[in-house]
Amino acid sequence: MARSALIRILFLLLAMPFASCSHATEQSARPPIRIGLTPVFLDDQATFINEWRDYLQRHLDQPVTFVQRGTYREIVDLLGKGKLDFAWLCGYPYVRNKKIFRLVAVPLYQGKPLYQSYLIVPSSDRQTQSLGDLRGKNFAFSDPDSNSGHLYPEYLLAKQGSNPSSFFAKAFFTWSHRKVVEAVAIGLAQGGAVDGYVWDTLALAHPELTSKTRIVSKSPPFGHPPFVAGIATPRQDIAALQQVLFRMTHDGEGGRSLLDRLNLDGFVYGGDRLFEGIEEMAKFVAETGNNTSRK
Repeated sequence: MARSALIRILFLLLAMPFASCSHATEQSARPPIRIGLTPVFLDDQATFINEWRDYLQRHLDQPVTFVQRGTYREIVDLLGKGKLDFAWLCGYPYVRNKKIFRLVAVPLYQGKPLYQSYLIVPSSDRQTQSLGDLRGKNFAFSDPDSNSGHLYPEYLLAKQGSNPSSFFAKAFFTWSHRKVVEAVAIGLAQGGAVDGYVWDTLALAHPELTSKTRIVSKSPPFGHPPFVAGIATPRQDIAALQQVLFRMTHDGEGGRSLLDRLNLDGFVYGGDRLFEGIEEMAKFVAETGNNTSRK
């Protein structure tokens, strides 16, 4: 081998580590993508969040930070102020903020971008057949800004000319769907409204919990809680996250495993038509003056 060719090869080999370090430095220098989350139902929540963050960072080639808060309202406030780039929200706050949020992706559950609200009671209660049977009882909601955990049962009461404060002996918020199930299971509440996807997923992981409750009724299907972006989030960042979320179901190494732990089939774009039912209910409740979540 000619001396000049050998020198060129040695130069390339020596340069490779520096190129790798330069790429890593460039990635770490980019501002992190900030994604807002509310409490989920996983037992190993911290471990899962860390693994999902690592997965997104690898595929986005950019740092990712998950920002967790206890309520939808806190996440909505941060997203509206530009302190978050994305958030996994409920359909209810999304339809109220469509002018400042952009729809990014909707989860697929059991093959559809849909879910339901479940009305649950303690399993020992074999008499309750509808929400009307819970008049004068204690009732657990999840979050004032939750569709399945508040708006839908509030809408049912509004259609009867009533509202939670006058219909129930006591109505309270647990601030998570899992805690609604727990409150009903131990008899702290005689009824509760819960995200059906969460109840179904808990039934797989913790049948000893959900078996202490009974599903009385299910709502019509609604658009599944979506991923949304703030109005200031760059379109290229939205497109990049969409691409990663949409491809998770085809990524057997990491994406499919993460989806399995979430009990989801994948993500799709969806569209605003999925949330028309939620928007109509919110409008009806507001017009009847029975909305308690804004007071």
